[in-house]
Amino acid sequence: MPAGVIARRPADAPNDSREAGTSLRFPSREDESRRERLTDGLPEVRPCNEVSSVVSRTGLGRFVIVAACTAVFAIAGVGLFVVVPESLTQLFGILLALAVVVIGIRIAGNIARSVFPGYNVAEVAVDGPISRDGGGGPLPSSPSATPADDIVDQIDRANEDGNVDALLVKLNTPGGEVVPSDDIRLAAERFDGPTIAYTTDLCASGGYWIASGCDELWARDASIVGSIGVIGSRVNATGLAEKVGLSYERFAAGDFKDAGTPLKEMDDDERAYLQGLIDDYYETFVERVSDGRDIDAELVRETEARIYLGEDAHEMGLVDELGTKRDLEDELADRLAIDDVTIEEFEPPQPLMRRVGGGAQQVAYAFGAGISGIAEDRGFRLRT
Repeated sequence: MPAGVIARRPADAPNDSREAGTSLRFPSREDESRRERLTDGLPEVRPCNEVSSVVSRTGLGRFVIVAACTAVFAIAGVGLFVVVPESLTQLFGILLALAVVVIGIRIAGNIARSVFPGYNVAEVAVDGPISRDGGGGPLPSSPSATPADDIVDQIDRANEDGNVDALLVKLNTPGGEVVPSDDIRLAAERFDGPTIAYTTDLCASGGYWIASGCDELWARDASIVGSIGVIGSRVNATGLAEKVGLSYERFAAGDFKDAGTPLKEMDDDERAYLQGLIDDYYETFVERVSDGRDIDAELVRETEARIYLGEDAHEMGLVDELGTKRDLEDELADRLAIDDVTIEEFEPPQPLMRRVGGGAQQVAYAFGAGISGIAEDRGFRLRT
């Protein structure tokens, strides 16, 4: 039979024929009709060659940069440490060349990530007690605090990044110092775009202060939320001082300069003075929450600094939505009108020792900031 010619079955040929021991049957009209009924309504299956893998512009750009920089550093390493210095042994030169290649790959990776960023949402985490410099408590077991200035810097950096369309503020904190908490809140308010705070475990006191600067607050059903209040504390060591023979001798200008000093008893005027500071901070806290979260101020006062489970907080209006982080990401993708969100964690640079010790978990936080911390020798302490 000539090549390219297709043999047709004669009209009177039987359906069953045999060739080389293999049973062949030509499809009849009934078979074709049956196939059409079975496949009717099924989605169209495209050929495999139409389902081709698509290399994204971002991935391709990163690959090109990494490959080019790797080649450059490899050539430079071989040239500097193998070919040129004849006095060096070849093995030592090869080792140095390999080291240069490794360094070059890391540098190329950083360049590729900066030129072709693969993220569109920034995440900044507030973990642990909030303080100005991030110092922990007086004992090694005290959890290290969140450095407010570093958090503010990362939020501002995300705001200046043209690739960031939204900001997530991860809150896992019992609270902390008043002014540092307010600085983080102000930074969240400055962000130009959707700002969503979410908590998985604990968002209390100063953490809720920060959340009042965000557009929404998400939580889990069992998250701890609330503790909208301010606390001041001091250690009264006068009895101990008397037992060991210590006495307090005052040198001060101003009647309230040493109010709250642990080695002397407070009089009624000093106590009223310090309580007035607490009340002023509390009213500021209520105002921030009422304005930022659009909650009636009287409702905030009625909480009386209690903590609530996320489900109860949601029913009260203290939390906007309940869900997992995946639920939050899906919701955010819908709002941004994109298929998926890619999150980049914005973190401040950390020294080596802090990175090494970061894996060790500290002692669990107390619920909110309503429980006094370990006493320090600084006299009267004020925090959210």
